[in-house]
Amino acid sequence: MNGILTGRLSGTVKHIFHYLLVILIIGLTTLVCLPLSSPQSYHIVSFILLFVVAILAVFLGIGPVLLASTMSAVSWNYFFIPPFHTFHIANTEDRLMFVSFFIIALLNGILTNRIRRQERAVRDRENQTNALFRLTAGLSGVRGTDEVIRVAEEHFRTNSGAGARFIIQDGNNTLVCQPAAESGEDDDQPDHDLVKWVFANQRKAGRFTGNRPHEPFTYFPLTGAMINPGVAVCRIAEERYRNKDAFWDTCCSHIAGAIEREFLGEMATRARVLDESDRFYGTLFNLVSHEFRIPIAAIMGASDTLMSSEASEENRKELYGEILKASARLNHMTENLLNMSRIESGRISLRLDWHDVTDLFQRVTLSLKQELAQFHVIMSIPEDMPLVRIDFSLVELILNNLLLNATQHSPPGSAIKTEASYENKGLVIRVSDSGPGFPPASLPRLFDKFFRVEGSPAGGLGLGLSIVRGLVDAHRGTVSVSNIREGGAIFTVTIPSEIPDINQLNLAE
Repeated sequence: MNGILTGRLSGTVKHIFHYLLVILIIGLTTLVCLPLSSPQSYHIVSFILLFVVAILAVFLGIGPVLLASTMSAVSWNYFFIPPFHTFHIANTEDRLMFVSFFIIALLNGILTNRIRRQERAVRDRENQTNALFRLTAGLSGVRGTDEVIRVAEEHFRTNSGAGARFIIQDGNNTLVCQPAAESGEDDDQPDHDLVKWVFANQRKAGRFTGNRPHEPFTYFPLTGAMINPGVAVCRIAEERYRNKDAFWDTCCSHIAGAIEREFLGEMATRARVLDESDRFYGTLFNLVSHEFRIPIAAIMGASDTLMSSEASEENRKELYGEILKASARLNHMTENLLNMSRIESGRISLRLDWHDVTDLFQRVTLSLKQELAQFHVIMSIPEDMPLVRIDFSLVELILNNLLLNATQHSPPGSAIKTEASYENKGLVIRVSDSGPGFPPASLPRLFDKFFRVEGSPAGGLGLGLSIVRGLVDAHRGTVSVSNIREGGAIFTVTIPSEIPDINQLNLAE
């Protein structure tokens, strides 16, 4: 309220000053022209006064211009038209000249003022067009509701002289107050009841409107095509709002459209994520319920046989082996689920150290001794293979999953080849099998979660290769797969590792 009174008082003082300025200038002009007060030269004074009125019309409003025209005509009559110092005009020609002078001075002032107003209006329209263009460009170049509001606040601050406050809904038609822009004039708080009224009725309120015009703020509804994002609250100076209500309405419409765009984009993203999440959990549930049932059934069946019959020692050993095999399968699937969770949550931290690749390969083949027993495993490591700086346990898991994948896609008795080399400042691991290979259309999807090639043997959750990719990414490496022309597939893993300095080695035990 204090801001409104201060603005009105400032405007009143400015108008009074213009009138005083007219009186002073016409008075000084008359004083300067007094030496020309003679029957022979008083016509010259009329041109001088007309010129002064024209100059004043360029800079002042219509009221001061009318005062200047009247004062100049009266001064010319009183001081310069014979008889002097009276308002009586004896000569008919002088009377006509006086009337003509007054009309010309008046028309000259009015027309000049009108031209000036038109020129100002054209300049204002150009400025408004440029402002709208900058606003549109700024809104189209940002993403996210916060960025849209930042651009909108900057636009209001530039064009209104004060910041704006945007009260945006949360998607459930509940308004959430955003922080106000930094401004020395924004000490007052908006009327929240009025904000709710504007949001509910989608009509302007506050200053410059018929609803609560004495409010210090103007409340603009943000109206979208499908949803109404909220309310913009701004303190606008009178001279910046006068005859520009369409401009501010258009600005708010553009801002509302941009916020609505972000709302709809976020809603679409949320819906897509929920849909993918539902599909993900549906797939996970089906896989877990199916794949876990097989080893559990094997364990229960073997255990029930052991408890309900007196089997021979040989049969008991076989049943114990089935229980151990099913338990190992359950353990492997559980570990894959846990590792996938760690990868997606970003909780994997590398523990890099220098290791011997031969030790890595021997440990993996030893842990998979039972699974690899049916295959001919060929291990190829150069004699001059340097130590590599890796996280041993994670690379062990990578190699473990690649070998298990090879056993699932190779016929018993075939060869599975593992190779290691140091190329282009990195450890390169290759695992190839002698199976049928993969359909070309499935190659780009092999590392996706839960993806399984159609017709592949039962077993597993389809997480092994996606875990491989996650662990390789954690090492900032690459993994790829391709079919071998002679048959089978080959996986290639590359992990960056510099050549060690023998003086700085800290070998892991």
